[in-house]
Amino acid sequence: MSLATALRTGVCGLALSALMAGAALSDPFTGLAKGFEGQMIAEGLNRAPITAGSTAEIRGKGFTPGQSVVLRQNGVALNEGAPIVADAKGTFRTEITVPEGAEPGLYPVVAEIADPAFAMTVDLKVSPVLPESGGLNVTSQKLASGLYQVAQTPDALYVTSAVGRPPVTESKLMKLDPSTLEVLAEVTPADAPDGENGRDGGVFAVYGVGVDVAQGQVWVTNTRQNTVAVYSADDLSLIKQFEPGAVPHPRDALVLDGKVYVSATFEPVIHVFDSATLEELAPIELSSGKRGERFGTASMDIDAESGTLVVVSLTTDEVATVDLGTGTQTSVHALPLSKRTIGVAYDAADGLIFTTGMNTDNLLILDAKTGEALHDVPVGSGPLNVTYDAVNDLAWVAVRGSDSLVAVSPEGDVVAKTEIGSYPNHLTTAEDGGVFVVNKARGAEDESGDHISHVTPGS
Repeated sequence: MSLATALRTGVCGLALSALMAGAALSDPFTGLAKGFEGQMIAEGLNRAPITAGSTAEIRGKGFTPGQSVVLRQNGVALNEGAPIVADAKGTFRTEITVPEGAEPGLYPVVAEIADPAFAMTVDLKVSPVLPESGGLNVTSQKLASGLYQVAQTPDALYVTSAVGRPPVTESKLMKLDPSTLEVLAEVTPADAPDGENGRDGGVFAVYGVGVDVAQGQVWVTNTRQNTVAVYSADDLSLIKQFEPGAVPHPRDALVLDGKVYVSATFEPVIHVFDSATLEELAPIELSSGKRGERFGTASMDIDAESGTLVVVSLTTDEVATVDLGTGTQTSVHALPLSKRTIGVAYDAADGLIFTTGMNTDNLLILDAKTGEALHDVPVGSGPLNVTYDAVNDLAWVAVRGSDSLVAVSPEGDVVAKTEIGSYPNHLTTAEDGGVFVVNKARGAEDESGDHISHVTPGS
């Protein structure tokens, strides 16, 4: 059954991967819209993922009042009857019911817009739902709002938080006891200078986090100010705040042998810092294996024994490896089964790389040498980050859209899945196995949000 038939008969639902710009229709007998700024988004009610049995809410804005919209897949109209019409504010909203028989996947759908004419092509996504399994042990503690990342040393956990969009005024760096999850120390970052156009700079909000145990330092990324900062691992006092603009949109900060590696999101480069001198070193340049494309970094992982860094490209759906001894890229592999690839983990002992695709709702398990996809594992809506747990030989996936944590074996079997609270954002492997995972709240009344959880396999 085609998607068009499925939608018309209620066998499938809609989800947009992103806001999409339009492309003009080619009909020479229709006046084309000039400077069209319409946008469309589709998601489940209350921003839930679209799954079998749910309702899809499709919204548009920036349209010309009175414009009509017809959604087509494979040439067949999905909204039977009268077209959807933009209101006086140039917005519209409609719903489609997704029955129990919906199959997960991405589907291209064309939105035909009239008066004046325009067209937009969008990917519609139906997400898989995994049953509860595995009997995991979970211990949780509520922390500050807006949790982002977590890093562990043998003696402490370090957690970052930041709330809202610029100017961000609410942010904390926290130090926790890994056994009790008790907060041992916390600090609010210093005020940031005014941003572009004279806007209030808020504070140097903290997002990514990594720890240099030997130097007693905690490195954080100040994503909003495009820079990084260094705090004391002991009392969280500020050691150095780098100037705004040092690293474009930094995401992760990882430490190995006195060097700090910071990913610059969407950029083909890893920034490198010396943790002893607190000076920036020569960066690591990355290149795409796709002709004419530009590698755009996202998440990273490091294997200390081999000195190997793995990093994924969010813009080109690739994974690259880097020899940190020489600072050179050693391989790059395309990920055709993954879309909007953002998370990565590395099992050096078995030669496996794990990647998460937010738009394909999957975990890929790859041969690190050849890049061959050994297993393609559906894990739920919008998997964000993944970490490898060598103690239990498991890849743990934070599935943000499905509010869940999933454990997958190297053979591609889902061995455990649990609801972990809204928007699981980041996780790190615990010293004795299992993971620490942080999640974000959907709002002030969300009791399941803003927790740190220690999760281990059930006995």
